[in-house]
Amino acid sequence: MNVLISVDIEGIAGVFHPEQTRAGNSEYERARRWMTIEANAAIQGAFAGGAAQVWVNDSHGGFRNLLPDLLDVRAQVVLGKPRTLGMMAGLEYGAALVFMIGYHAMSQSRGILAHTINSFAFSRVLLNGVETGEAGLYGALAAEYGVQVALLSGDDVFAEETRAQFPDASFVVTKTATGHASGVTQTPESACVAIERAARAVVARHVAAGTMRDSARALSASVECELRVQTTALADLFCQWPSLTRVDGVTLRFNAASVEHVVRMLNCLSAMSFMLR
Repeated sequence: MNVLISVDIEGIAGVFHPEQTRAGNSEYERARRWMTIEANAAIQGAFAGGAAQVWVNDSHGGFRNLLPDLLDVRAQVVLGKPRTLGMMAGLEYGAALVFMIGYHAMSQSRGILAHTINSFAFSRVLLNGVETGEAGLYGALAAEYGVQVALLSGDDVFAEETRAQFPDASFVVTKTATGHASGVTQTPESACVAIERAARAVVARHVAAGTMRDSARALSASVECELRVQTTALADLFCQWPSLTRVDGVTLRFNAASVEHVVRMLNCLSAMSFMLR
């Protein structure tokens, strides 16, 4: 049983303010340590449950936030960008299960630090007419690789909006949102205890059931992505791509051969948006 753990920062216990997610200040240094110890709890739980190999994917910002020297020596760490599969880099190494640790609610929701991929650029992302956040998007990418999302952690709004997409997965709620930058949180230590316990139970259950990665990729015939951006200037910029159609001042649409291609396009557009910052 091989496990890929994708770790973001906004859903980590104790993280509430954008300053905690941006490099260059003491608040961020403390938050990245909390991110690392939650990742480590998931790693240790996975091994305790019977995992043979574990990869942990740094999935926030520039993808170089985790502190590798604090992680279990048995894990492999996926760092840096660009990467073709973004927050799911590591699927190509043979994982059968995915954990999403420290994830957050989608843009325009009431979740803590809620956004979808890039808060400066994107306000809504829809796949085949259904609005989705990062967990839904990357969970669909995992499914294309025949890999099951088995454990997720984050705030209560994230859990509520995501649970229907992953009905067989386990959830750990690390904090309760009362606003975009406020709420009630578990301590880092108690969040780690809950994540380690859940990870151990999830892997043990799948080991007992003999869960295997599906070797046949389930590619969709075509995926339509509708993207609403934050400003008309961003729409002007993004529509330099010949494959994008402009629906209105801030809404774009494109078709892709797979969810993987949607992810790659959105990550390219996200990178382009830095021209207008």
